[in-house]
Amino acid sequence: MDLDNISDEAYFSKFHFIRLFKSIYGKTPLQYLTTVRINKAQQLLQMNKSVSDVCFLVGYESVSTFSGLFTKLIGTSPSQYLNYQNQRKTQIRTKPLTFVPSCYAFMHGWTENSNFEEVNI
Repeated sequence: MDLDNISDEAYFSKFHFIRLFKSIYGKTPLQYLTTVRINKAQQLLQMNKSVSDVCFLVGYESVSTFSGLFTKLIGTSPSQYLNYQNQRKTQIRTKPLTFVPSCYAFMHGWTENSNFEEVNI
């Protein structure tokens, strides 16, 4: 991302552009770009892509830089996040009803306890 070119297109100095951007979005352009990249990385990891592939796909050249930023923003390393997502997919496959609110499952007859007779009050 070239802030000089972007700010020139907007007819502002680079520093004024950064101040305006931050006042509107609450983040500097670099912080905003980092957030967008890490959010995309989460989506790719949920699709079971490898950490190194995700690193390069979202625009980082260093896996250690990517991992550090991911950990700082998400609170867990990319590999731990990937493992968690894989475990969750396995749980959803093996016990899908644990991810559905019990009242909803009961209303649709998806539980063992749903064989109660209808009571008219």
